[in-house]
Amino acid sequence: MIQTIQYVLYAVLIIACLCSVFFSFKSRRSLDPKVRGLSAAKTNISMGVMLIILALIQMFMFSGSSLRVVIGALFMVLGAFNIFAGIRNHGVFSRRQKAE
Repeated sequence: MIQTIQYVLYAVLIIACLCSVFFSFKSRRSLDPKVRGLSAAKTNISMGVMLIILALIQMFMFSGSSLRVVIGALFMVLGAFNIFAGIRNHGVFSRRQKAE
């Protein structure tokens, strides 16, 4: 059971990392500001998911030291902030794209 959870967490981590790289390249290479903003928002969301999964792996899959738990909590807070900012920016840019 624990091994299945590890495989799922690592698979989600790899998918989030690949999405982050893909949307980052798409954001930087786009000339349209609306597409650039939407891609940057998706990059933020995928990076937030990646940070939260890293925190879960850090906190639950290895022996628990207080330093490991503090670093995991810090990653979790940064990941939640990235997800929140990405969702907010995605809403702003998608409304801006629908308006035109």
